[in-house]
Amino acid sequence: MLKALIFDVDGTLAETEDLHRQGFNRAFEALGLPWHWSPELYAELLKVMGGKERLVHYIERFHPEEVDGLKRRMPEIHDLKTRFYGELAESGGLALRPGVRRLVEQARKQGVRLAVATTTSRPNIDLLLRLNFPDGAQPFDVIAAGDEAAQKKPAPDIFALAVHRLGIDPSEAIAFEDSAAGIRSALAAGLPVLATRSRYTKSHRLDGAFSAVSDLGEPDAPHSHLQGHVWPDGVVTLEALRDWHAGHLRGAA
Repeated sequence: MLKALIFDVDGTLAETEDLHRQGFNRAFEALGLPWHWSPELYAELLKVMGGKERLVHYIERFHPEEVDGLKRRMPEIHDLKTRFYGELAESGGLALRPGVRRLVEQARKQGVRLAVATTTSRPNIDLLLRLNFPDGAQPFDVIAAGDEAAQKKPAPDIFALAVHRLGIDPSEAIAFEDSAAGIRSALAAGLPVLATRSRYTKSHRLDGAFSAVSDLGEPDAPHSHLQGHVWPDGVVTLEALRDWHAGHLRGAA
């Protein structure tokens, strides 16, 4: 029985990554750092999971002679980036991806629990949910975020934490991801994965996902099928997920 849907955030619930990139660039400028992360560079940096970890990687790779001094400034840089990210999001740049609200509402109405498993920080998640569910009806039963897990994706820790908090077996849930590292993380936690390719993961291999699509689709705007399981009419619905899940369990028996 399908009991839960577990979502990544950045690139999966919403196309947040370019707002993070812009937030970093605004922080660099405000602090007098002569750095600029282009979309192309940021796509490479996204192979490192977690904003703080990404910043460390950038410093070590591009400014090795200043590592010690720059690492001491990391909290200041990241905190300022988070503030600028919030300002950009508040200005209207943080809408849910196609099909997300529809599927979330279907799950809530039919008693399927919802969770978040992400490397992003809790304030960013709270902001996303507040902007998209302004009536206060935040739909997620469990949020596993940021530094709550010992290891970032592709380690399974954050998905395993979400499963634990839901009180279910991994076989009773489906994970939604947009990146290669996220897919590996969910699979390592024992979860089947549906992948939706995002702006910054166009070059990622989506190996391991039982289905990969451009997005979850809407009745008047079906998604593009990329690989694996094909969804009726180009739309991922709760009914179709339940049908796939039941067949998956029968095949594994």
